[in-house]
Amino acid sequence: MSSEGEWTVGRYLATRLEQLGIRHLFGVPGDFLGPFLSIMQDTTAVRWVGTPTEIGSGYAADAYARVRSADCPPDRPDQGAAAVAVTYSVGAFSLLNTVGGAYVEDIPLIAINAGPTYEQWLNFQAVGLLTSHMSPRRESNLDVYRQVTVDAQVLSNPGLAPSQIDSAITACLTERKPVYLEVMEDLWHAPCEPPQGELRAHTRPFTTRNQQILDKAVAAAVELIHSFGTPIVWAGEELVRQRLEAELLQFVESTEIQFCTTVGAKSVVSERHPKFAGVYNGKASLPEIYRTFQHAGCRIGLGTWSTSKNLNGEQSIGDDWIVAARGGVSVGAMYFPDVQLGRFVPALSAALAGRTFADDHFALARAAGLDVPATTAAFLDSLTGGDYPTELTYDSFFQHINEFLERRATGGDPDAPSPFTVVSDAAFALLGSMNLRITERSGFLAQNSWLSIGYSVGAATGVALGRQQPLKRPMVFVGDGSFQEICQELSTQVRQHLRSVIFVLDNEGFYGIEQMLVAPCYFKGPASDGADFYNVLHPWRYEKLAEVFGSEKDRMHGFDVSTHAELDALLTDLADPTNDLNHAPVLARIRLGRHDYPRALQYKIDENCP
Repeated sequence: MSSEGEWTVGRYLATRLEQLGIRHLFGVPGDFLGPFLSIMQDTTAVRWVGTPTEIGSGYAADAYARVRSADCPPDRPDQGAAAVAVTYSVGAFSLLNTVGGAYVEDIPLIAINAGPTYEQWLNFQAVGLLTSHMSPRRESNLDVYRQVTVDAQVLSNPGLAPSQIDSAITACLTERKPVYLEVMEDLWHAPCEPPQGELRAHTRPFTTRNQQILDKAVAAAVELIHSFGTPIVWAGEELVRQRLEAELLQFVESTEIQFCTTVGAKSVVSERHPKFAGVYNGKASLPEIYRTFQHAGCRIGLGTWSTSKNLNGEQSIGDDWIVAARGGVSVGAMYFPDVQLGRFVPALSAALAGRTFADDHFALARAAGLDVPATTAAFLDSLTGGDYPTELTYDSFFQHINEFLERRATGGDPDAPSPFTVVSDAAFALLGSMNLRITERSGFLAQNSWLSIGYSVGAATGVALGRQQPLKRPMVFVGDGSFQEICQELSTQVRQHLRSVIFVLDNEGFYGIEQMLVAPCYFKGPASDGADFYNVLHPWRYEKLAEVFGSEKDRMHGFDVSTHAELDALLTDLADPTNDLNHAPVLARIRLGRHDYPRALQYKIDENCP
């Protein structure tokens, strides 16, 4: 072991993680990684959180970075990084999926891969001796991670290691994307220089040319708005990633323009804001909001990522669109490159000074003869509560959850902070939960572009550990197929006493979203086409997993819920902080019909099943 005052590569890397405010390192251990974990434990406040799977550790780290980014000071959006550590090849290749997701969704993640020693590589080069987990291709791990990171480094020389670590972390903070550090085992205890200075994001310079392009983009945007009138804002993911919620609020409050969000930007600000008009997700929106959004005179996308999921094949850039995202601004058919979102939003607001657009888009659409509620408030109110049927459906379940989150979870005080952060998985779970009304900024988490099924269960670990001050419980919505991918990650939450609430949406053991995408007419009813064999799951008694993962010391509670009365009883207990149920994780199996689906997907039936 190194002495307390000696600096080694292992201590250097651990210290840099600690300086970033990282307090939990997720991963799966191995012999190459062990020395680093011991050094980290002895020299820093960063604590190891071992998970059953590498993919689960990656999901946890991804979510940890998301909530830390959302909770860091607005002037320091670079403080939201997270880290995950695995062992060479077998661990790294298992982790690759989650790093790919972080790359697509702009999550600052530091992936650490502990590899064989430099001596072992020299032995292989000389006599062909392979050791554990080694590939005959020395750069195999590095090559694949170069595809999903903004910087990828192999550390084999202790003299160069500090500069390699610093440059990679700086790239991670600056680009808000993952980086990769492959560290050979014999470097952990190798001496090096101590860290110098603080690592921060580097700001892209703003030049005279940038100002000229910005001015042109703003002028074109103002002209389009004046030409088409009745604008509506579509707030997107980059507002969340870049901590531009204040700029969004200033824009909508000064112009009085109503705003929707993408699913990925849901709860960028409180959804109690009087200008909030719901979540727009292309054709896969609730039909009322789809009709209303399309009826607007023009649409202003701010930080909005257009995907096949939130546009469903529709053209995102037309004569009546403005989209500021990915480092540029499109105004109709014109494009203005290298325009920073953080400058465009306040500049457009200033250019519109003195003109307001206090339109209620639902009222306008209703007046035009469209089948929508009379006002935005009426639409939002319709998403909560109501007369529930006896048996649960996707839509009635989420309406009941909405009533719980809005009225009961906070003890009846709508202004009280919510004790929950909602975490949604992909597919039917996401299309149901996107219409929950989240009253706190950044109170909703989902992987909306990458859409790796099972994400939410691993992510709950990162959310709970990342939001211990103030304490937030993850409330997870996950389909049965997604849950079967990664159910073992519940054991981490039990072990860490994280008190997550997991709702497994069990539609009789069926990949509902895959069936909807391939053969939507199946959902017209039991007499319709038979299920494709590859979408059928083996049925599990999910609630019994509480007995598998729980113990006398570390408890977990399981429930089997098929009616609204049973759901109401469970929610009543969850709302009572004195109830013993709330001292441990909760797993609830929500029984739904195989032919049921969220109403947001009705268009698939209408378009394909005459």
